[in-house]
Amino acid sequence: MQKSLMRTSNPALSNRVFDNIQFTGIESSMTINGTMNKTGLLLLLLILAASFVWNKFFQSWDPAIAFPWIIAGAFGGFIMALITIFKPRSAGVTAPIYALLEGLFLGGVSAVMESSYPGIVFQAVLLTLGTMVSMLILYRSGLIRVTARFRLGVMAATGGIAMIYLLTIILSLFGVRFPFIHEGSLFGIGFSLFVVGIAALNLVLDFDFIEQGARRGLPKYMEWYSAFGLLVTLVWLYIEILRLLAKLRSRN
Repeated sequence: MQKSLMRTSNPALSNRVFDNIQFTGIESSMTINGTMNKTGLLLLLLILAASFVWNKFFQSWDPAIAFPWIIAGAFGGFIMALITIFKPRSAGVTAPIYALLEGLFLGGVSAVMESSYPGIVFQAVLLTLGTMVSMLILYRSGLIRVTARFRLGVMAATGGIAMIYLLTIILSLFGVRFPFIHEGSLFGIGFSLFVVGIAALNLVLDFDFIEQGARRGLPKYMEWYSAFGLLVTLVWLYIEILRLLAKLRSRN
């Protein structure tokens, strides 16, 4: 297996995962349709969990109701993501749990944002779905080709964004903030537009990963794992679009 063909900046869909895949020779192979079906199921679980927290929040309009779900979903989802990444065979169990936990997180965050900016969640959902469909069309039509240079560029940009976010978190513990990144200034909006663009390009890498995996006959459990990886990117894209819309609204 050529590693260059299977590289992606999504940590869930990295070379290391493919290096550790064990083919038994008796299990069936992953397919694109099977992966898409499992992605749909994970999205459904995420929406159900998000709706649960959403309804709880708007029954009371008390942010204190949402925060425990946000914290539990964020930390629980992170733990499930790590388990899934290091044990891909467990994805059939851990990926649905991850989807439910991320749903709790997104439901809480979305409800709080909606209370401040009415209509923002509907806009973010539409933009996320529209971006996913657009990237899929561009990928399938060949207008965006996943070359080694393209992968390297997206990976470098994604790594840079991760480092910036990690740095802001660490410095915030010492009372240091980066207002230009997180506020609704022109720089902050431009930064969010850049991050949304990189998240969208990661979808292209995920689509290529799934297509290459099906073509190479990876084990059936990789359908769950690939669906999990795609969900990770979609969650990131949705959060970044939500942040961008909030910055734009704050300027009005």
